[in-house]
Amino acid sequence: MTAPSTDNLRVDGDRLWSTLTDTARFGATAKGGLCRLALSEEDAAVRRWFVSACEAAGCSVDVDELGTLFARRPGADPALAPIAIGSHLDTQPTGGRFDGILGVLAGLEIVRVLNDAGVVTRHPIEIIDWTNEEGARFAPAMLASGVFAGAFDADYARSRTDRDGVTFAAALAAIGFAGERPAGDHPLAAHFELHIEQGPVLEDAGTQIGVVIGVQGIRWMDVAVSGLACHAGTTPMALRRDALQGAARLAAAVDAVGRSEPGVSLSTIGIFQAHPGSRNTVPETISMSIDLRHPRAEGLDRMEADVRAAAATIAAELGVEIAIIPVWSSAPVVFAPACVGAVRAAVADLGYSHQDIVSGAGHDSVYISRVAPTGMIFIPCEDGISHNEAENITPAQARAGADVLLRAVLAFDAAP
Repeated sequence: MTAPSTDNLRVDGDRLWSTLTDTARFGATAKGGLCRLALSEEDAAVRRWFVSACEAAGCSVDVDELGTLFARRPGADPALAPIAIGSHLDTQPTGGRFDGILGVLAGLEIVRVLNDAGVVTRHPIEIIDWTNEEGARFAPAMLASGVFAGAFDADYARSRTDRDGVTFAAALAAIGFAGERPAGDHPLAAHFELHIEQGPVLEDAGTQIGVVIGVQGIRWMDVAVSGLACHAGTTPMALRRDALQGAARLAAAVDAVGRSEPGVSLSTIGIFQAHPGSRNTVPETISMSIDLRHPRAEGLDRMEADVRAAAATIAAELGVEIAIIPVWSSAPVVFAPACVGAVRAAVADLGYSHQDIVSGAGHDSVYISRVAPTGMIFIPCEDGISHNEAENITPAQARAGADVLLRAVLAFDAAP
């Protein structure tokens, strides 16, 4: 019997869009977005829907010790490791309807279209919902995929707490999704992730598909600037040790570091707090955060060195103390040539305009790339807006991304 041809196989764009629309009721917000924090009841509700839908599509569903869901469609050779299609179903507190969700539901649509066409792949296909990708409730982000890849250990993940003091372990038990399977207990032949870009580059260029070649490195630091609290009306300017002025000058230096390689380096200060916070008192301490990003490790090293050098100069000039404390880092990632090549070939076959792109945001694929060949596909999002209830894409964009994902998975499956 001749195997069905996959040459003209396409996803059902209307069905994919309907699935995206249907699942947007889980955690829906008044402004049209989603609040589906990891391990919340809203997350539990969409998980139950996902398990039911995958089982209806002929998949077996397993859950690991951190609640990550693995829905497997059998392949012709059970000895082969699965090709994974993974992303996440959790969101930011005021998140959008496509960040992460698109990548999981596109996997479900691919299983459905393979079923419709009677296609049996060599490898099993595994759709994965990674727990707590966002890090909005339990820090750090990409927690379960990090454990799977060995970046964290499972006990560390279980001990994370939210702002109310609830542990990850307690929240997971409360929603009934604590599995027995150890995290990272099975190999993956490859991992593909479809995602919205979360930035304006593709839309600005009028490009339909971003071929993601890697993810830029990230370093987070906390900064404490310490001076002397004194009266605003009685202390001459020249005799002050003003923590705010030290922090302001450092903020300008951080901005300059981010602009040092236009289009490449990035720097952000997202937190800036003064103490004691009185109108007529010179601030004694300032707490601030620094986020540095660069696609190359040596670039990150240079940026951090420049920030530290600026801090030392400012501290000496103003008579303040500046402490810079490392918080978290993620090394730059280069995705596997085999997966990137499969995506490039898929885009060429389908005739979509495309460009190589480095992801500015972290994704589960960052950690999974440590243990499996990995590739990502980006589609544009309206005005580059994400982590926002206004986040938006079109049905045609969703279909294009899912078609590229389907073709890339099939190409990888057919390769020796």
